[in-house]
Amino acid sequence: MALISSISGIRGTIGGKPGEGLSPVDVVNFTSAYGTWINKTEQNKIVTLGRDARPSGLMVKNLVSSTLTSMGISVIDLDFATTPTVEMAVTGSNAGGGIIITASHNPENWNALKLLNSKGQFLSPAEAAEIFSIAESGNFEYSQVNQLGSISTSEEWLNYHITKILELKLVSPEKIKALAPRIIVDVVNSVGSIAVPALLQRLGITEFKILNGEMNGHFTHNPEPLPENLGELSSEVVKGNFDLGIAVDPDVDRLSFVCEDGTFFGEEYTLVSIADYWLSHYPGNTVSNLSSSRALRDITLKHGGKYSAAAVGEINVVEEMLKTNAVVGGEGNGGVIIPDLHYGRDALAGIALFLSQMAASGKKVSEIRSQYPDYIISKNKILLDPSIDVDEVLSQFHILHKNEDINTLDGIKVDFADYWIHLRRSNTEPIIRIYSEAKSAETARKLAATTINQIENIIKAKV
Repeated sequence: MALISSISGIRGTIGGKPGEGLSPVDVVNFTSAYGTWINKTEQNKIVTLGRDARPSGLMVKNLVSSTLTSMGISVIDLDFATTPTVEMAVTGSNAGGGIIITASHNPENWNALKLLNSKGQFLSPAEAAEIFSIAESGNFEYSQVNQLGSISTSEEWLNYHITKILELKLVSPEKIKALAPRIIVDVVNSVGSIAVPALLQRLGITEFKILNGEMNGHFTHNPEPLPENLGELSSEVVKGNFDLGIAVDPDVDRLSFVCEDGTFFGEEYTLVSIADYWLSHYPGNTVSNLSSSRALRDITLKHGGKYSAAAVGEINVVEEMLKTNAVVGGEGNGGVIIPDLHYGRDALAGIALFLSQMAASGKKVSEIRSQYPDYIISKNKILLDPSIDVDEVLSQFHILHKNEDINTLDGIKVDFADYWIHLRRSNTEPIIRIYSEAKSAETARKLAATTINQIENIIKAKV
């Protein structure tokens, strides 16, 4: 069992005792803290609420909506909805905040409360800390019977979301319709089953196939849209002679592509390609997190912009984008953020922009991918004995590389001429996560192996 609090919200496994997972008691406790914060900071006592298709979603939604209304807060219930749709509904309805009930790429026995502020953005670290402090104190106050909030349902927000995507200056429905691409989409048994077909139809695409379209939350495969989980999609692309394969995660804020020949475009290159398309028309600055590919930096510099790196976490990327006036940003996990639409990762917007890029270029997906520099990321981790001081280990690793280009914004990132290494500690386990990127898989793996050996030697020297 697990219960984790972070700037992304509260997530945990369903079942078990309070405090050991996302139990009903924990759902009510954290929702009460969030409601207390809304009542304290926002004039509009309205919260938008949506969920992915997990089996526990309805149960959690009922707990959340009842708790909010008991505090005098009205709920706009979108029911099944993507994370970016709920984010856009916050600002579109002038609500005080929003909650998405989704554990993103985690297995189906997990769920979570993703908390939004009145800007439709994830909470800042300071906002999250305040809510967690309220939750710990248990200092809640509920409304009298004549001051309870109301619940209204709405099915308009997906249409609103798609309309705003179609209004983006580089989305070209006419050109996409003329291209007439044949598309297959793995929606991994969640809300993409509703949202992606609705988008494709509005873009004028008539030939598309949906994989894993039964919206029951029983994921046919690991729901993270990584190559190792998309073998079925790759095979179906080739077998059905499709022009493009698309994969989304359960809440449709991450996006990955498969080329027409069945090869993987690479989730790191979702952002790179869309940023290239955007910057080729509207040059400017970009942002991604420290663990994302160097390819975005290369593309940004090519177009005369400035690239900045943020700590891992969507809100950290968003805050850096606002600080640097970035025109596009996101994370290397397939998350694309277009400020002209909203400050949140949005797979639907990414699909529309990539299809527009295909239509404008006249190139196959594999040809688009071949335009970009090849970088390979290796992701590893070291499980440490709980008695080991992880911060001390990272400090010694810093000293070992003190003559290199080091960034300590989020763990330790060491930049070399042709590769980089990024070490981050887990906030919940005695784990050091190791990311390494180079121009070949072999070099990236060797970098990781060398780093693991260095860490093991540091630990041995301390014992």
